[in-house]
Amino acid sequence: MADHIYTKEELEATRGGVGRIVRIVGPVVDVEFAPAQMPTIYNALTVQAKTPAGDLNVMLEVETELPGNIVRSVAMSSTDGLVRGLEVQDTGHPIMMPVGPETLGRIWNVMGEPVDEKPMPPVKGYMPIHRPAPAFDDLSTQTEIFETGI
Repeated sequence: MADHIYTKEELEATRGGVGRIVRIVGPVVDVEFAPAQMPTIYNALTVQAKTPAGDLNVMLEVETELPGNIVRSVAMSSTDGLVRGLEVQDTGHPIMMPVGPETLGRIWNVMGEPVDEKPMPPVKGYMPIHRPAPAFDDLSTQTEIFETGI
């Protein structure tokens, strides 16, 4: 998933297995998966549930594998309301950010959602937040404008 720009359809096709939360300590969430469905490091996991605390929509990022088919993940937002036993869906890919000209001038959170109180633009592609550094030959020594969208 290095330089390819992924469509929403391609991302939906990569869905992984379903696990269950076994431990929550602050922003750290341990999730148990079946042995054949273990997510890889940096995969994004989602928790979408209705609980007595309200509707939950939390994104987790896998940081390490533990013994017993458990992955340790870090929550990208508050873990308030999470409880043991909730289902967790492996997205099958890292956290993805929308890319393209329609994203310029907007403010995004780490999960690829706009936070500038404007609706999500029609985005054509997504790229992972974890990518290899560019090859040395691809770097430029010339002065140029670095377009960030800010």
